[in-house]
Amino acid sequence: MSKQEQPWSREEFEARLRAKEKYYHIYHPYHILMAEGKLNREQIQGWVLNRFYYQVMIPRKDAAILANCPDRETRREWLHRILDHDGHGDDPGGIEAWIQLGLACGLSREEITSLRHVLPGVRFAVDAYYNFARTAPWQEAICSSLTELFAPTIHKQRLAGWPTLYPWIKPEGLAYFQKRVSQARRDVEHGLAFTLDYFSQNRKLQERALEILQFKLDVLWTMLDAMYLAYIDGKPPYFNVA
Repeated sequence: MSKQEQPWSREEFEARLRAKEKYYHIYHPYHILMAEGKLNREQIQGWVLNRFYYQVMIPRKDAAILANCPDRETRREWLHRILDHDGHGDDPGGIEAWIQLGLACGLSREEITSLRHVLPGVRFAVDAYYNFARTAPWQEAICSSLTELFAPTIHKQRLAGWPTLYPWIKPEGLAYFQKRVSQARRDVEHGLAFTLDYFSQNRKLQERALEILQFKLDVLWTMLDAMYLAYIDGKPPYFNVA
């Protein structure tokens, strides 16, 4: 076996996965403007409305992974992701928390849940992610969740900055970000450990894991590309059609 074919050590493999953070959507121009307090009300609302489509697809994506997974222990570990978003018991869940964010931004529940404001580019990107999770081997679908490695930073950024930068957003709307700081950290522990165990069997699998993580990063980035064109450049779909 040549040196190029030998699997990376567990430490190097994890380092290469974490190095993908430079492609995380926190560095997209849309999020940079958001973090600097330079978005107006419509631009914040547009982001909330479009991102909601991603939120409602998360439990469907995770249910698809469960349906394809024959391993009982993995299913038991993965199940709480659905409950986190759909809710259980007295916890209304992350989807409802996102709706509350929309309400805090001045939107109506019907505007949010109707999905009529979702841009075609956002819909295509999110659907691509859902279809990947539904049709790919379940091990690959689990690997695609690893963008959560980088998520706590972006949630903390919003919690720290939004009350000052966007005082017109009611503070109770930030509950989603508060919950996801700890939930994402917990989810990463399982998803990362699984990926390091399964994909470290050989170099080919390790390289495949990096491709999968890049695909998911592409999904998140492309969603913001569509929003930037529509809400920053003022060029929504068919803007030039009379």
